[in-house]
Amino acid sequence: MDKLISDEHITEILSRLEIMHPEAACALDFGTRFQLLSAVMLSAQTTDVSVNKVTPVLFAKYPTAEAMAEADPLEVQEIIKTIGLYKNKSKNIVALSKMLVSDFGGEVPGRFEDLVKLPGVGRKTANVVLAEGFGEARIAVDTHVFRVSNRIGLTCAKDPEGVEKMLMERLPEEQWSRAHHLLIFHGRKVCHARKPDCENCLLAGLCLHEKNGGTN
Repeated sequence: MDKLISDEHITEILSRLEIMHPEAACALDFGTRFQLLSAVMLSAQTTDVSVNKVTPVLFAKYPTAEAMAEADPLEVQEIIKTIGLYKNKSKNIVALSKMLVSDFGGEVPGRFEDLVKLPGVGRKTANVVLAEGFGEARIAVDTHVFRVSNRIGLTCAKDPEGVEKMLMERLPEEQWSRAHHLLIFHGRKVCHARKPDCENCLLAGLCLHEKNGGTN
């Protein structure tokens, strides 16, 4: 059973994904790098739509790291209580704001190594911030990117970091950030976790899920 699509088919895969999802982009609403970092951290294990419903109130009250660093986590909880893991996220957003103020002058750092030291910030969040906030070529692997990449045969890794490395090896660097968005939208709209909508997918003839009879 094939595990990877051939290198020569990768360009065609990306082209077809672009046809299906030309609107693919960051779906979180934000105005500053601090708000981007906060929104991405809040989006873990919940939907961007849910996050976008709470951040207008949150950012109106605490628009900067300095303001958020002075916030009572219980008051933050009350604002974001409709999203998943809101208690831990409330503590983390205040704690990371305090660290931004004490260690980085209230600014979001532009180094991966610094970002992942912040409370509640992992590889995915750091990569999204660097891509969207600093214009770096990055691939952030969330559940959609992980599932779709392995399913169609772009990667065959067992963990998100492995998928990230394989995508970086197989895709042209200038397409990393765009591919990230295309794979997310494909996972949301077509290649669903439980039942992919193969009948309405333009990857027919290339996707290994289809070639392997839906078993990978």
